[in-house]
Amino acid sequence: MPNRLPAAAALLVALSLAISTFAAVPSFAAAPGKRDHDITVEDYFTLAHIWQVAASPDGRLLAWSELRWEEELPTRNVDIWVAQSRGGAAMRITFDAALDADPSFSPDSQWLLFSSTRKGAGSPALAKGRKEVWRMRTDGSGKQALTREGEGVEGWELAADGSALYYTTARDHQDPDGFEKLRGKHKLDYGRGVRKWTTFWRLDLRTWRRSKVAEVQAFVRSFALAPDGTRIAMITVPTRRLIDNEGWSEVELLDLIASKDPAKPEVTRLDAAVWRKQAPSPYGWLENPTFSADSGLLAFTVGFDGYPAETIAVELDGTKQLQTHRLPRFEAFTVEGPVAIRPGSRDVCTRGTHRARDGVFCVGGVRGGKVGAPYRLTNTASGSVSAFHFSRDGKTLAIVQSDLDHTPDVFVMPAKGGTSAKRISRQNPQVDRWKLPQISAVRWKSKDGTEVEGILELPPGYDKSKGPLPLAVELHGGPTSATKLELRYWIYGRTLLAARGWALLSPNYRGSTGYGDKFLTDLIGHKNDRDIADIRSGVDHLIACGIADPKRMAVMGWSNGGYLTNCMIAADQRFAAASSGAGVFDTTMQWMIEDTPGHVINYNRGLPWKAKEAMQKSSPLYAVDKVETPTLIHVGEHDERVPVQHSRGLFRSLEQYLHVPTQLVVYPGEGHGLTRKAHREAKMRWDLAWFEKYVPGFEKKVPAGSADKAAEKPRGTSR
Repeated sequence: MPNRLPAAAALLVALSLAISTFAAVPSFAAAPGKRDHDITVEDYFTLAHIWQVAASPDGRLLAWSELRWEEELPTRNVDIWVAQSRGGAAMRITFDAALDADPSFSPDSQWLLFSSTRKGAGSPALAKGRKEVWRMRTDGSGKQALTREGEGVEGWELAADGSALYYTTARDHQDPDGFEKLRGKHKLDYGRGVRKWTTFWRLDLRTWRRSKVAEVQAFVRSFALAPDGTRIAMITVPTRRLIDNEGWSEVELLDLIASKDPAKPEVTRLDAAVWRKQAPSPYGWLENPTFSADSGLLAFTVGFDGYPAETIAVELDGTKQLQTHRLPRFEAFTVEGPVAIRPGSRDVCTRGTHRARDGVFCVGGVRGGKVGAPYRLTNTASGSVSAFHFSRDGKTLAIVQSDLDHTPDVFVMPAKGGTSAKRISRQNPQVDRWKLPQISAVRWKSKDGTEVEGILELPPGYDKSKGPLPLAVELHGGPTSATKLELRYWIYGRTLLAARGWALLSPNYRGSTGYGDKFLTDLIGHKNDRDIADIRSGVDHLIACGIADPKRMAVMGWSNGGYLTNCMIAADQRFAAASSGAGVFDTTMQWMIEDTPGHVINYNRGLPWKAKEAMQKSSPLYAVDKVETPTLIHVGEHDERVPVQHSRGLFRSLEQYLHVPTQLVVYPGEGHGLTRKAHREAKMRWDLAWFEKYVPGFEKKVPAGSADKAAEKPRGTSR
């Protein structure tokens, strides 16, 4: 399933660090030492993860937000770091118990604005710890809250000249349907009638006066302020519910000059034919609005479950829609977002996936009804890019990039592209000593002759002459996603299993991104069919190559990977163990209870009452009687994407009726992803213990009692 849950909800933290922690990261000019460290579960919690990056307008400084596990915290802390683009030491400049994110420089490069959930002294509004906009000098001094809304700020943007901050808040609205008094009397959750609508505010940063700009009769999910200050482009939805962004979102322009009365704003809705009527599905997600420096071009993305995402560019004259373009894609790369228009040009750039690597891809100047040629800005052979940002002077491009031997770090390169980028940070120097897995891309032919690629990880120092290995098949989520060719240590098997002597294959099966439009859309109408054939043929390929031992195999995945795990163990009895995380069991039920039902409609080509046969064929429920594999089931208690009922149904089927060894682990308070350190550790240790119990020929490598101890933290159910 796609990950569209709000990032902030998964990242809120609590800790105060001593000021003595403030220090520069040592220079990494010296060559890395010998790789002599065997990777452990504990090593996962030493990793810092760079999430966002921003270049100062003059390109001299870089800032990024970083997630890091702190000893005293149950979840990762999020803080801001800065460094000079010419190189040198990186400095951490926030240390509080808060989600400090979205760094943005003032026009003079002297201040950093950021959003934060930190609590501020002397203000009842700040005491609530909701998201507000703050600023500080680039050395971390002079922190002050710019907004004090109490219930929090939704979105914000600094005016191009730095004179004002525009931001949004949410207000309650009740539909005038005659039931307002009844709803007001009984404070309950209602399916309709109660909405969140948006108010725009302007804070003058010279006079420090706040004024109401507009009351919008919709919820503004994201917005972009035109650099000339005349208008705001808004992605609006009927309510704040996630489902409303899935096909019910609109692009609207708020005219700041013509709007005199905030209660009656001048709003123009753009013609949506290109991304609705002319799109392969009406259930598109509109995201990432941005303006060109001259304010005459608006760009955004439209994403689909199952179909290729697109970048849309709209030429404007004020609020008048002139030309709308569906932009071409370099070698059919898959658009991932976000979008930026390169300063000093009308080149529209976005992050995209091409053959298991993410890079920055652009389209030449969009002007006068004409669109230039697409091109690749970054060299994907040098690594995979997860974030990027241009300096306003148009000279510098900051990127966050990983490769086969390092986790994501900050790099800089010329904004017009280049063959290489200069590394600025080394946030995980401990990785230089790790014995890393051998990571490569492997290809094979599926049952129908389609070429499929996957990422293979082998133990450090392994060679084929040592004989076949136990194989773990790790299945990525989405499925409109892909496993990347990069070093990635995460809780779903990568890095850790290879370190413990396994081969790990992560197939980019049909429906995965980065392999062309046909490969992506081939899965429409064929879930639990072509994807399963691709995975099984990949397993057969590794067995034929002598890498995988057919008697020692396990399969695992989360979200769509959990769904495919459920499908695989019903289709193929060769697996000795399985770990199914947050996986769909019944497709029809998934449409009824998940928060993004368009996903199910797209893949099954219709609503349940019109696509009955497809819904049944795509559901592992109807073949569960064929399962023989001992199965470990993980799920978050409050998962809205793949609700816990699926996992309970799978557990009931295997445990109560089919008598297959199984265990259900429910993680209290968690959603679709696990955020707490105790839960992530439990997940990894349970997987290791389960695999090493049921996969033949393994001595128990988990320290005595560790799996049992970890299992006490989540709530387990077994008989």
